[in-house]
Amino acid sequence: MELLSLYRSMARIRAFELAAEELSIGGVAVLGQLIDERAKVRGPLHVSIGQEGVAAGVCAHLERNDLLTSSHRGHGHTLAKGADMRRMMAEVFGRRDGTNSGKGGSMHIADFSVGMLGANGIVGAGMAIACGAAQALKLQRKRNIVTCFFGDGAVNRGPFLEALNWACLYKLPVLFVCEDNRWSSTSSTGELTAGAGVVARSVALGVPAESVDGNDVEAVSELAQRLVREIRGGEGPRLMHALTRRMRGHLSSDKQTYRDPVDIEIATKEEPMQRARKRLLERGASQAQIDCVDAEVSQELQEALAFAEASPMPQPIEAFAEVQTLGEGTWY
Repeated sequence: MELLSLYRSMARIRAFELAAEELSIGGVAVLGQLIDERAKVRGPLHVSIGQEGVAAGVCAHLERNDLLTSSHRGHGHTLAKGADMRRMMAEVFGRRDGTNSGKGGSMHIADFSVGMLGANGIVGAGMAIACGAAQALKLQRKRNIVTCFFGDGAVNRGPFLEALNWACLYKLPVLFVCEDNRWSSTSSTGELTAGAGVVARSVALGVPAESVDGNDVEAVSELAQRLVREIRGGEGPRLMHALTRRMRGHLSSDKQTYRDPVDIEIATKEEPMQRARKRLLERGASQAQIDCVDAEVSQELQEALAFAEASPMPQPIEAFAEVQTLGEGTWY
């Protein structure tokens, strides 16, 4: 059952982020001192809890050699693209066996083995990177595509205009996915955005765009399948505007005091996993089937946590590995 597979993808993301979030509590430094030395994850995280339907629905139609760029909230995209949860957790722990040897952490997590080029701490920066990667694929005459996830806050930044213009001009194989959770950090995006919004801006630049309920994983999957087929067929870039809601704050340490509690209640009520569970049961899936998926995901998570805990910390000298020295042009 396709919906059960999509549910599994969302469950893996949710489990990973809930665990990482819990382990980051107390890991924020105050005046240089950790609040809780027991914290396994240092620093706050940007989680996508409540937005899992977008990552799962889109990445279900990507091939392993397709490429991907992400935003602040990259865990879900990386997992849905096929990354190893164990190595991802080790990366968030800052350990040597992480996908980036502990150098990227949550904000800059990447996994080139599955085409995930990286999350990004700069709003909208992944859009230009996606265009560069797509240009390379086109020059090499490869059939692969690039998917670029970005938030609604990026719509008001320069890279949005530059990337869509570039992609349209050169007819690049890029799927732009705007995860519109209605918040730009701690400000309501609607109050900061002039005009008719992301779809209108995309169309004005020559990139066909469509909106979808981002919390309906099947609707996302259906639209993604069609858009990916069109892009892979040489029709140029496309944009998906996925309306979703985040259940957490901008950061894991964000108490959301600026947000109307009703908005958080709506986000919790409309979250994609609950909707998928209900739909599965309505279509004849058993509770036992759903419970089995949840149990398997829980086991995978426990193995990931154990792997991360056992992974050694990187040695200080390793900080200089894979770094180019200025002036000499030598790679270490």
